[in-house]
Amino acid sequence: MMDMEIQDIKGLSESEARERLKKDGFNELPSSGRRGIFKIILGVLREPMFLLLVACGTIYLILGDWEEAVMLLGFVLFIMSITVYQEGKTEKTIEALRDLSSPRALVIRDGAQKRISGREVVNDDIIIVREGDRIPADAELLWGMNLTADESLLTGESVPVGKLASGDTSLKPGRPGGNDLPFLYSGSLIVQGQGVAKVRAIGRATEMGKIGKMIGEITPEETMLQKETGRLVKAVFMVAAVLSVIVIAAYGITRGDWLNGILSGITLAMAMLPEEFPVVLTVFLALGAWRIARKNVLTRKASAVETLGAATVLCVDKTGTLTQNKMSIKKMFNADRFYDIAPGKGSLPDDFHELVEYGILASKKDPFDPMDKALKELGHDALYDTEHIHADWPLIEEYPLSGEFMALSHVWETPDKNGFIVSTKGAPEAICDLCHCDIAERAKLLERINIMACEGLRVIGVAKARFTKENLPRSQHDFDFGFVGLIGLADPVRETVPSAIKECYAAGIRVVMITGDYPLTARNIARQIGLKNPDDIMTGPELESIGTETLKERIRRINVFSRVAPEQKLLIVNALKANGQIVAMTGDGVNDAPALKSSHIGVAMGERGTDVARESSDLVLLDDDFSSIVEAVRLGRRIFDNLKKAMAYIISVHVPIAGMSLVPAILGWPIILYPAHVVFLELIIDPACSIVFESEPAEENVMKRPPRDPNESVFGKTLILLSFLQGFFTFLVVLGVFKIALYIGQGETGARTLSFASLIVANICLILTNRSWSKGIIASFTATNRSLVWVIAGAMAFLCLAIYVPFIQKIFHFGVLHTIDIVICLAAGVWSVVWFELIKLIFRRMGVDLMKPRLSLHSARHSKDRQFI
Repeated sequence: MMDMEIQDIKGLSESEARERLKKDGFNELPSSGRRGIFKIILGVLREPMFLLLVACGTIYLILGDWEEAVMLLGFVLFIMSITVYQEGKTEKTIEALRDLSSPRALVIRDGAQKRISGREVVNDDIIIVREGDRIPADAELLWGMNLTADESLLTGESVPVGKLASGDTSLKPGRPGGNDLPFLYSGSLIVQGQGVAKVRAIGRATEMGKIGKMIGEITPEETMLQKETGRLVKAVFMVAAVLSVIVIAAYGITRGDWLNGILSGITLAMAMLPEEFPVVLTVFLALGAWRIARKNVLTRKASAVETLGAATVLCVDKTGTLTQNKMSIKKMFNADRFYDIAPGKGSLPDDFHELVEYGILASKKDPFDPMDKALKELGHDALYDTEHIHADWPLIEEYPLSGEFMALSHVWETPDKNGFIVSTKGAPEAICDLCHCDIAERAKLLERINIMACEGLRVIGVAKARFTKENLPRSQHDFDFGFVGLIGLADPVRETVPSAIKECYAAGIRVVMITGDYPLTARNIARQIGLKNPDDIMTGPELESIGTETLKERIRRINVFSRVAPEQKLLIVNALKANGQIVAMTGDGVNDAPALKSSHIGVAMGERGTDVARESSDLVLLDDDFSSIVEAVRLGRRIFDNLKKAMAYIISVHVPIAGMSLVPAILGWPIILYPAHVVFLELIIDPACSIVFESEPAEENVMKRPPRDPNESVFGKTLILLSFLQGFFTFLVVLGVFKIALYIGQGETGARTLSFASLIVANICLILTNRSWSKGIIASFTATNRSLVWVIAGAMAFLCLAIYVPFIQKIFHFGVLHTIDIVICLAAGVWSVVWFELIKLIFRRMGVDLMKPRLSLHSARHSKDRQFI
């Protein structure tokens, strides 16, 4: 099996895989799974708002007021149905994200390689495993090369164990652990090499399933915002409890009406309790992650949704992220002359055959890397049916590329068994080292490299050696290599990247390009995509040699890093963090994991990334496209903006409700709001603060302002002050309507109806004015929001039913509104927000953005560090 070709394996057909999936189920372990409808309902029953409604209903039953009790019960059922719908939608979103984030598996189906979710792997599937992959199921190794696996998750032993294909299908899988066995186990990690295996057990039947290990699930983790919100809700709850007791005592002592006192106290508690905050956070974070996933970015951690809008630096790999990762060979040098390869050219001069031959020998037989694919494609086109293609040669040894030495060597056994042929390819300076070139030879070769690099080509060197001794050396340095030539590969820049880079700069976000390419190649690409300061380049060796303080100083102006090994990314991340930057870092390999973990936002590659990188990341870039990261930042800012608007609305709308519940008790006025009225308002508030504001489009300038301070609280002083003032003005207007109505003789019922209708209109106006803090109400209507239409239409329909249907009118203690009353309600509602619209207009004309983050003490200290060239 050592010389088997992967393309010769057909694997299962798609129809066979579907049948096995239907028969054996998904490849997953028992988990808590989604919350069903009964669990959601049980959660609703435990909510404080529900318990308060039950208490009110009980009091109405004691009073013999069956109509009120039945109506409250109806409201309970209605609110429960809304909550079940909202939470059900959230659960479906989390379930979809869970499926996306499950370990990926590369399988062979119908003779073609296909990457699928690990849960879709079935028995007898053929899987391809490579360094950095997490094994999706228990399997038997059919073929492997230098394969070692970390089975510590199952055995507790941290030392990786070697794997060898036995060819004996009668072997029974044993316990994990032990060297040179042909069995791979679900959950273990490939730390070196590659292989092909056949799945023998999935799900509960795996060793992982037998010992009861659980696969990590996506669970809504408690973020900084959730902690902050929890503290606020507890504080408000305590205040509401104290005021409710005062109201009950006031009614009981001054009026002797304890039951109505209790009703008023409960109403006040319901009015003050901001129970929407946790709901809003859950909905925004879950739906935010879903929206970002639709832009090909999977959110693995909820906190990343918050942090995205604060990112100040995007550190990105060049290959595959800024470029298309579709390499083609454009130019070659064979120690004597250059040769340009025209597109579609099917032949090569004879003196370049050897360069392509040894380039292919230093590549994988079944290439995954775009560079290897380009070499194999050129060999197929130009050297097909020649003596330079050696498909039948067995590979004996591989000396892998490492951070210390950027060259890879393959040792092949020739058919005549007369020694070994060694081929190597890698960074030109590494090839020079292997060939023991002197100073003059290096200088001459450097000139050739610069010519190719200035054309934006990625340059690799190729060398060959012959080895006749029986035992191979431990290091590739011990071979006597001879230089063969240079190969220049082109990897076109993605079309969307230059505009995305420009958008980043407009948003105050710095972009840093990191590549393993030659410096001149990196400079050429940096110029193409529009990076600032492209000529100031730092190389990996230089990065390693300078001190931490020097790096901190120089990294403020350097945007291009070349010849960087994956391990050196951590130095870049830490230096940027030390300068007060909020860093997003991309990576795809095992060695990228420390940098991904250390950065504020780790972004793993979904297409070419390893499972180790994905597990260390906060986001997974499903299409490996840089523009998708920028789109995710845009969405992150939009989500945070809309969250602030929703919170502002919640605070503002609770102020008049609480005030209208508290003032009558203090001043000895008739009761204005009963529990039913508060529940009515909640039917508007709940969907408005969660669905309407979450659906609100981004502000036009969302990517034209600097990143927000990550320490900025969603409940900042500006937000709380403006929100309270919105609510207070609304309270004064509605209270004024009630007092005037009493004064002109409309009576208690008429005054209550007029003031409540005014409160409903004011509530809708609060929604409209908070849709945008940069545009006026009328201008904001240019942005469509279907949820808003449904909420407003539903609110007005319910209000009409409550006022004009006698049965419901009686329950709400309402009277009928006449035309002049309706005009007064509309005028009062609009007047309650006019002042805020004027504030927005004034600030807009002054060029001040209310949504723009204000510098905190922390960010002020680092404001100089966040400037870049």
